[in-house]
Formats: sequence, C-alpha cells, structure tokens
Amino acid sequence: MQLDRTQAPDFRTIESVQFPTPQVVTLDNGRPLYVVNVGEQPVVRLEVLFEAGTWHEQTEGASFFTIKMLTEGTKNFSSAQISGHFDKIGAFVDLSHTPDRANVMVYGLTKHLGSILEMVSEMLQEATFPEKEFNDLRNITLQNLRINLEKNAYVATHQFKKHLFGTAHPYGRSQNEATIKALLTSDLQNFYHQRIKGRPFRVFLSGQVGEKEIALVNQFLGQQKTVESILELPSREITPQTEPLWLEKEGAVQSSIRVGRRLFKRQHPDFYRMIVANEILGGYFGSRLMKNIREDKGFTYGISASLVPMRQEGYWVIGTDVKKEFAQVTLDEVQKEITSLQNELVPADELEVVKNYMAGEFAGSLNTPFEIADRVRLMVLEGLDVDFYSNYIQRLRVVTAEEIQNMAREYWQWNELQRVIVG
Repeated sequence: MQLDRTQAPDFRTIESVQFPTPQVVTLDNGRPLYVVNVGEQPVVRLEVLFEAGTWHEQTEGASFFTIKMLTEGTKNFSSAQISGHFDKIGAFVDLSHTPDRANVMVYGLTKHLGSILEMVSEMLQEATFPEKEFNDLRNITLQNLRINLEKNAYVATHQFKKHLFGTAHPYGRSQNEATIKALLTSDLQNFYHQRIKGRPFRVFLSGQVGEKEIALVNQFLGQQKTVESILELPSREITPQTEPLWLEKEGAVQSSIRVGRRLFKRQHPDFYRMIVANEILGGYFGSRLMKNIREDKGFTYGISASLVPMRQEGYWVIGTDVKKEFAQVTLDEVQKEITSLQNELVPADELEVVKNYMAGEFAGSLNTPFEIADRVRLMVLEGLDVDFYSNYIQRLRVVTAEEIQNMAREYWQWNELQRVIVG
C-alpha cells in the first residue's frame, strides 16, 4: 500500500507524560546520590554538584576560575595527564558554573565509570591550581571577554541583568578585566577549600546504570568526609536601576533590545499561567511578537520572550536585534502586543494551539536519560514538588484566557518594565 502524501497524518493531543521517579541513595558519608536508570545504550553521565557559584564567593571571580581549573593539575597528575586519562577512555568533561552553583559533569561509557570516578575524586580532593595553567586560562578568558564586549547582544544581556539586580548582586554581576587581572591562585585555593574540597555535594548518575555503578560511586565519593563551610555569605542586596538605558556604540549597525523585569521562581502560584502567557507573546516561532516584528514588519530575524527562574530570584525578558533606525518602532510594537493581551482575551483556537505546542515540546524534551536527569536535578535543587513534571501538562491545560489577561495586566505594565538598548 502506497502512502498518500496529500493526506496529513492523524494526530492526537498529549494529555500527560510518565515522568520516571529517580532512585535516591544515601552514600556512606551521608551525601545523596540521585540515580536515573534509563536508556538502552551503555553510556553514563556523572554529575557532582557543589554550592560554589558566584553567590558563595568572597573574592569576585574566584568561583568561575576555581571550577574551570579543576582539570588543570592535581597532586598526582598534570593537566596533560588528566586530559589524556579522559581521552583514553573516550570521556568528555564539562565544568560548568552559575551564580548559584558549580558542577563537574563527565560523559562516558558505563564500563569506564570506575576510571571516571577515580580522576574526578582526585580533582575534587587534590587540585593544585598551577600558576602557568592559571595564567593561560586567564588570558583565554580575557580574550574571550574582549571579543564578547564587541557584541551588542552580549553587552545588552549583561547590562539588562545589571539593571535588574545591581552590580553588587551575583545575578547582576558580570566578568570584567579588572577583577580577572587582580585574581591570584591563592584566591582560587581559598575558594576550593571553602566550597569544594571536603564540602557537601550532591551526585546525579544517569544512563544505563545499576547496583554495580552505584557501588562505584559510593567507593570513590562516599568515603570522603564532608563538613559545612562556616563562612558567612556577603550581603546580597538588590539595587535595581529604573531608568531606560540607551547605550550608543560607535559604528554599530544593529541595536540589541532587552525589555523585562524581575519576576518569580518556579514555586510561585502564577508560574504556569505565566509560562503560557509568555509562550503566546513571544515564546515560540508562531508567537505574536514573531508574527508582528519578524513576519509583518521584517525588522528582525528573531524575537523571543523568556522566563528565567533561578534559585533565589527570577526574571522575564524580551530580546531581539534590529537595525538601529528600527529600535524605537520595535519597542512601540512590543508595547502594542502587550497592550493587546491586556485588553483582549486570547481566542480559544490560538490558546489551544499554544497548549498543544507546549505539551509536545515538553514530551519531546524527555527523549534521553540525560534530559530526564536535567529535570530531576532541577527538581532536587529548587525543592519542587515530586509531581512538578508529572503534572506539568495538566497544569498547562487548565490555564484560561482570563488568567492570561490577568498575567499581562499584573506583570507587564509598560512603565514597570526595564528597557536596555545597545547599538
């Protein structure tokens, strides 16, 4: 039977997903291990996560460089030997850093988990922060920063966050040459001892794993004694700026626009209503902002609206890049679309399309064990309910047009939104 390509295939809406429950194991030292045993391929991802982000540093910049230097030398291995160790077993190392935390993540074959853990344990307990490697990393970071500072989009994003939170707050702070140049290896060693070596951590193990792999984690990471840091955190006062910022850049052809405000975390009762409202305004390719500013006006290749919930705070932002001469009219059109949502109910067919799209996108984001583990990690770190993702689609489905209008009226008043334009 030949397929009739003139007929669209049948479809059905996604009403729910089965979100797997992680296995929670307590290691011998009392640290938690979260296991996501999903997948048909013999691959594994190990994550060891510390409360060691910008939020926890005494010296500005120390947290970023400390986590990035963990593979640059230990008591028993040089940088080249560490790199060679992971290369030999085909493992990939990702050292990530956020304002809230730091993460050591390694991907590899399940059969090599013991070798992975052996080196990770060495990095977490015996890092030495050699001077040459630190200078090399600092020079690379400075060069990347100089390149980024020439990009309007980079500058606009960082100026926007500084506008929301202030330069003293971890969420408003960004890298700068002066603090990078002032850092010493002793600053990194201090942060390492304050926040990583012998400090509490969480472990996430995902992929094709079982009792043997759990035992290996306990063997290498469960025997390390940990104690809480006794250092007090510096003040985290938020000092926002309220006036719009127009930052001129000589010779710039385009302007990068950021519009938004501080908002809430995932635990807030308006979270689900807000993500649906955001999707309609600018969250996907068929959104109102895309139809207006990209398709109808031709001002930009893309414009998006996003919720960015973090551990302590959150924010909402609209971002786009347009020709300089279109900057003000783009802002006017953004305001027009927001006003429309405040004054008119979203039609039922548009709301249904958006809900179906969001349900499909969510279901599609759970295809691999590592994607599932990402969700598990977020639930654990942000203290979300165990049914947060199991009931995710149902909670989207019940959002009404009236609730979306209320969200637009309560959170998108134009005179309360921060505006940053660079270009």
